[in-house]
Amino acid sequence: MDHSFVKITDQKLDLQECMDFVFDDSCGGIVNFVGTVRNDTSGKEVKQLEFSSYKPMALKEMQKIADRSLAEFDIYKIAIHHAVGLLQIGEVPVIIVVAAKHRKAAFEACEFAIDTLKETVPIWKKEYFTDGEVWVNAHP
Repeated sequence: MDHSFVKITDQKLDLQECMDFVFDDSCGGIVNFVGTVRNDTSGKEVKQLEFSSYKPMALKEMQKIADRSLAEFDIYKIAIHHAVGLLQIGEVPVIIVVAAKHRKAAFEACEFAIDTLKETVPIWKKEYFTDGEVWVNAHP
């Protein structure tokens, strides 16, 4: 049985798909993080975001995060999904859902997964403002 589900897609992300994957009768806690496109960055109005990735490496790194989460935290399953392409205000670029027997492990693993994803996964974000655009979160 798979205990992780990582995905990068240009389609709309589906929280229910992630919830369905992690659900198990043995788990008493399911924690999710849903990142949304906000309309403001440092006081500048954001019109939209564009995400791109080097998909083979990004999936590999996302799987490493899932594997490490399963090894280091007392969790049962984890789903990590990220969108690529142009996203509008309110749309969802990232979902992480974790199931565990107890809530503390689920919260810790979820926080670890999103923090590590932002640091290590080759996914780049371009912010479009009313007065121009800029690439952010560029990885070496």
